[in-house]
Amino acid sequence: MAESYKFPSTKNYKFRELKVYASTEWLADNKKKYRQVFDRYETTYVYAELSFYNKLFDIDDWEIDVELKCYSLKKGRKEICSLSFENRKVSKYDATVYIREGWGNKNEGQFWKKGTYYWEAWIEGEKVATKYFYIEDAGKNAVEGENAYLEVQSLKLYEGPYDDVSEDDRSYFRQFSSEETRYIYVEILLKNLHVTKSWQCELFTKFYNDARELKGQVVRLQRVEKREDMIKITAGWGSNVKGSWRKDRYTAELIFMDRLLAVIPFQVSDDFEEGITPVLLPDRHSPIVLSPETDIHQTFEDVMARLDALIGLKQIKQKVRDHARYIQFLQLRKEKGFEEKDEINVHSVFIGNPGTGKTTVAGMMGLLYKKMGLLSKGHVHEVDRVDLVGEYIGQTAPKVKEAIEKARGGVLFIDEAYSLARSNDDSKDFGREVIEILVKEMSNGEGDLAVIVAGYPKEMKHFLDSNPGLKSRFKLNFEFSDYLPQELSKIAGYACEEKRVALTAEASRKIDDIIINAYRSRDRSFGNARFVYDIIEEAKINLGLRTMSNENPRALSREAISTINYEDVEKIAYKPKRELPDIPVDIALLDIALGELNALIGMKNIKKQINEMVNLVKFYRETNKDVLNSFFLHTVFVGNPGTGKTTVARILTKIYKALGILERGHMVETDRQGLVAGFVGQTAIKTAEKIEEAMGGVLFIDEAYALTQSPGSAHGDFGGEVVQTLLKRMEDLRGQFFVFVAGYPDNMETFLKANPGLNSRFDKVLKFEDYKPVELSEIALYMIHQKGMQIDEAAKEFLLDYMHFIYEYRDKYFGNARTVRSIVNDAIKNHNLRMASLSKTLRKKLDEDTITIEDLKSFTKDKESSIFTKKSIGFRKQS
Repeated sequence: MAESYKFPSTKNYKFRELKVYASTEWLADNKKKYRQVFDRYETTYVYAELSFYNKLFDIDDWEIDVELKCYSLKKGRKEICSLSFENRKVSKYDATVYIREGWGNKNEGQFWKKGTYYWEAWIEGEKVATKYFYIEDAGKNAVEGENAYLEVQSLKLYEGPYDDVSEDDRSYFRQFSSEETRYIYVEILLKNLHVTKSWQCELFTKFYNDARELKGQVVRLQRVEKREDMIKITAGWGSNVKGSWRKDRYTAELIFMDRLLAVIPFQVSDDFEEGITPVLLPDRHSPIVLSPETDIHQTFEDVMARLDALIGLKQIKQKVRDHARYIQFLQLRKEKGFEEKDEINVHSVFIGNPGTGKTTVAGMMGLLYKKMGLLSKGHVHEVDRVDLVGEYIGQTAPKVKEAIEKARGGVLFIDEAYSLARSNDDSKDFGREVIEILVKEMSNGEGDLAVIVAGYPKEMKHFLDSNPGLKSRFKLNFEFSDYLPQELSKIAGYACEEKRVALTAEASRKIDDIIINAYRSRDRSFGNARFVYDIIEEAKINLGLRTMSNENPRALSREAISTINYEDVEKIAYKPKRELPDIPVDIALLDIALGELNALIGMKNIKKQINEMVNLVKFYRETNKDVLNSFFLHTVFVGNPGTGKTTVARILTKIYKALGILERGHMVETDRQGLVAGFVGQTAIKTAEKIEEAMGGVLFIDEAYALTQSPGSAHGDFGGEVVQTLLKRMEDLRGQFFVFVAGYPDNMETFLKANPGLNSRFDKVLKFEDYKPVELSEIALYMIHQKGMQIDEAAKEFLLDYMHFIYEYRDKYFGNARTVRSIVNDAIKNHNLRMASLSKTLRKKLDEDTITIEDLKSFTKDKESSIFTKKSIGFRKQS
């Protein structure tokens, strides 16, 4: 028996491997499709495969205890399952033993969510192995068969030793020498299509000979950071000993999530042959040469022509052309033997209001510099304060250096750069450390980098004054003026083409009037091109509302539902906009939510606005139109205390969920305290965490005006950093969450004007009026019934009369429903005191649950009562 071979110091097995897979398909040699990265919506069960060598092979049968455990690392370590195999029989005929088991759900996308997980293998009570795996989520709506994560941009082959070759020293071949070749490497450049979140990329590179025998396989597991545009990977196979590659035809094949991305053929023969090998793609019939340079055939003049094609920006275009010509002049002098004392300066300051084309021109500058040989790549890496400033001491420098390396070869574009220098005397701000590192990089760094900083005129002057070295490094200043009305009119025409609508002559003239009036009254918050896009969006929405009021909208022609007329433009008052995940409308939930809304007392205008929006969204969904590109749903709730702002926000969130606009449909409620931290650098982190919590739902910020009202010194308040972080995320994560801000009318107007970006982001306003006396009375009756009480007719009449009185003499502190609740609570207290003063016998003769006018006598029509007298700051008079 097996027991005779068990000794205290020996084991009957030797651990071999722990692997992970999801497909139950069998491959040759008892193998599976082993992986570590899986797509959520393609995954049902995730399996662990434990294998070990049988030391009693061909000797005896025996038994073993095995346990496989799976854990999630999302929000801490959490056990998902524990699978036990007690007294598992091991046959003497099995040299290698495999134990396979999985966990999940038969429906794809139901059980596994995005996150990091791992399997643990235990044999005889001893942990022998751990294997991590990752579930990624690029969205349920990815088209079947399409890759929603990445796209192949470039594949090149080169030769080198075991420890690879630096990028600058690589020579690319299409044919290799059999006698001189060591490792054959594939240089892989992938475009990141899933830029909104960080994720794990697992890439298999398989080398086959002409007989389709697997020569070697390299697996690369690489974390891709959020907003990282490109993914670079190298994978090589061979030996440090030359001659390991035989003369033959080979292929290197790239596999990602069980999908073939590309095949690159090559040949090993007598000699090396330089060149770029054409690549075979699954969806193409013939090989193509892939290159990361989409502008490979563009000349300098081609790039300038693209710049000239932009609407407006006449002075900017001329200055860019003059700057480019001067650089060419300096390069010519260098060719003729002249030595210049200073390097060619490519660092710029872009000054201008929102929507003036700063980011677009920055991209053009990168291409121009590349064409002139000043930059190796010409791409643009865009960052802001949140991407550069660390939370604690020592964290900022690594973040800045990482951003610089990602931009190396192209343009580092720092939007709202002035936020790095909050105040000239704030020595504790880590933004200053960013500036110092940038100055050092621009002075004596590795080069191959252009830094462009952008922001509003006044703030950028403050930024440049914050460090003596900045002005000397940024010698190029480009001032982006506001677009002229005639230029904005052209942009409106371009916006109509993008939105696939047309303007009648009358509507076009009305749009021009709106533009001229807005231009005349503009301030620093004027949105320029963004403003024009917003008014075209709203005109399109009004077209939709008009269409839906038709008795039979489906009978209308294509021209009728795509032509904006004068009436649609005339109604423009504010602006919506947005985009939608393909989640079906939940009719039952929608009916419940609308029922809750319509059951609220008062709020006729708000109910009308919301019901119209619901009807329009339903029509867009039914006709397969893009909802979120037609609606902006970040919303401002304006009203005095107790007018139902939070209640409506919760109902509106439920409506958005029912319409399929929100993925999760939850609402995260917070205020200034939940967003602002007490130390430098922590506010952006705290705000980002709240946004992450609200992803797929709504972030509701109560008393939002407190973010722009500093309690003390402007230098010591971080509410502005919350606003900057919010604005950036609302733009970058468009459609993934909505922001509701609420507050009192006067304060919210000040809040929206505090930052130039706020007005253009929050274009949906719900105004909550004070409740009328009749509505206040209805609210009181509702609250009384909720308490299980009744009220007699005389008390009802008194209550209504009293509501007229408090409404007439209300001030800005009036609490509306909150005041009513206080009145109801006092009335019930008076009722209970009256009942308590009676004997038990007498109480039985009365209706103990009915409020009478006796219980309301304490509510006198006295303007000096506590309801109207507010405590003030000062000294209390001594008696």
